[in-house]
Amino acid sequence: MLPGFSPIKAALLGAAFLFVALSGCSTTDSFRSAREIAIWAEERGFSETTIKAGAFSLAAFVRKPSNPSETLTIYIEGDGAAWPTPYHPPHDPTPTRPVSLALAVADPSTAVVYLGRPCQYLSAEALQGCDSAYWTERRFAPEVVAAYDEAISQQKSALAIRRLRLIGYSGGGVLATLITARRDDVDVLVTVAAPLAVAEWAAWHSASPLKGSLDPAELGENVRMPPSVHFVGGKDEIVPAAIVESFGRRKGGRMEIIPGFDHECCWVRDWAKLLERVSVREARK
Repeated sequence: MLPGFSPIKAALLGAAFLFVALSGCSTTDSFRSAREIAIWAEERGFSETTIKAGAFSLAAFVRKPSNPSETLTIYIEGDGAAWPTPYHPPHDPTPTRPVSLALAVADPSTAVVYLGRPCQYLSAEALQGCDSAYWTERRFAPEVVAAYDEAISQQKSALAIRRLRLIGYSGGGVLATLITARRDDVDVLVTVAAPLAVAEWAAWHSASPLKGSLDPAELGENVRMPPSVHFVGGKDEIVPAAIVESFGRRKGGRMEIIPGFDHECCWVRDWAKLLERVSVREARK
């Protein structure tokens, strides 16, 4: 058990914060290994690479544009594998259902980069040197946000693209929001089922605070966010709409509740249609 967690709080954190181990609605394929995921992505036009930024080596899958593109779309993965018990985090945080990668594949944009989270997609040897705090209480730590900021700048420069669109699923949406707050080149921010008020979210589930992690809801008043759309499942019991609404009252953005959807279902199935709604909203700005 993590230090400082009572059994009840640990159980709630394990059951609520990460993926639900048994979902009633699968939205993408389930994989047995990181290599299977890489093959699946490569068959769909994405090349695998590793981006070294800060102290991290981040797994990435890249769809390079065949023609010059003005905008690069970045997808950031969720928190990863389910907890094997309510009291213990997974040994390997690599997702068995990489929802954000499936969203990236469904995106018709010409230039797309998918970023895994710290310690995901590593070999067994490399994983031994990766601190589990980065998929537990420090998943949104300042050094994590800084590393993603650097990685995104690297990809933007490598692809010679000027502007960004950031999209994050679940905990990846928290990171996308924190990164957006640091940059002036993000045209639109999109989050999906993301607990954007982290402290309130933990309190909602009676879980211990994520010590060492940043909270988008606590961004300073001087931080101005670009046009933002925050999708929430109407049946999501992991990240209820009230949590996202709390963030929106402080930092703006449009919250869209999608009836019938939960934390995993059915974002991938309908992603192309949901993106059309985002694109129309961008055009009106």
